[in-house]
Amino acid sequence: MQYRTFGKLGWKVSQIGMGTWALGSNWGPQDDGESVRALHQAIDEGCNFIDTARAYGDGRSERVIARALKERSGGDPIYVATKVPPITEPDWLATPYQSWQEKYPEQHIRDEVDKSLKDLNVDCLDLVQIHTWSRAWNHDPMPFEILKDCKKQGKLRAIGISTPEIDQNAVVDLIRGSYVDSVQVIYNILDQDAQAEIFPAALEHNVAIIVRVAFDESSLTGKLTKETKFAEGDIRNDYFAGDRLPRTVDRVEKIRETIGNSEPNMATAALKFALKPQAVSTVIAGCRNAKQAQMNCAVGDQPPMSDELEHQLRDHNWRRSFWPAGK
Repeated sequence: MQYRTFGKLGWKVSQIGMGTWALGSNWGPQDDGESVRALHQAIDEGCNFIDTARAYGDGRSERVIARALKERSGGDPIYVATKVPPITEPDWLATPYQSWQEKYPEQHIRDEVDKSLKDLNVDCLDLVQIHTWSRAWNHDPMPFEILKDCKKQGKLRAIGISTPEIDQNAVVDLIRGSYVDSVQVIYNILDQDAQAEIFPAALEHNVAIIVRVAFDESSLTGKLTKETKFAEGDIRNDYFAGDRLPRTVDRVEKIRETIGNSEPNMATAALKFALKPQAVSTVIAGCRNAKQAQMNCAVGDQPPMSDELEHQLRDHNWRRSFWPAGK
């Protein structure tokens, strides 16, 4: 595994981190024992950055991580990043009319930080991220001041933001205003918009970048077909609803043709593409079992994608808007 510097914090984090949404909820049935084995495998492969959230099973993912880390003694630091969820009424994302006080009231933030401390079984959290955001709050970003106070109290070491899917550039002002130590952003072969403003701003202000959705919710592994069926409760039933799955499979096949024999498989190419930008600190690859963890982490010790292939793959950027809101 190769390591990169995590922004101004100076942490040395693994190029390939582990995303744990599937270990908590929304990806179909998951056995906690299998989750723990996947975490151990990732760490054994050199992964030292794990991303989770309160929303992943109401703390279930955090509790599974705590169980795995408790079983390990000594060794190098393992950095765990978690997230404070918004109040989810009427839905996850803020409407154009909601204030931060309605989605992230002060006591809610403080309570969620305390719940994470308990479920992760630690005295101090490495990184706490606000799980989503609205551009309307940039003029009064008080949730970060609340987290700063939690930091002063010794409850956390660093503060981050996870971009809202419908408006990722809403966080650029937060980067420039020095409100965050890290930004978690969607970036993959099909969604390359972060290159426009987020990555340059992060480099300028030495803010760490955590890339999520490198596999585009599994489409860029190359394993989906137009006939693929997902288990009940799997978020991909919504993500690939209607004609989205066949349209995506057609796109992925064109990407496969571009990659050709340049990389061993689609999944490897997807991770290498996400790792290519200089601004990126780590790519959190989701996995559900030890085999997937091993395969993902193996990419962290391979040569980078060639400049030529990366430039060719830029042509596959897909302006498809935000699917959960429509086509």
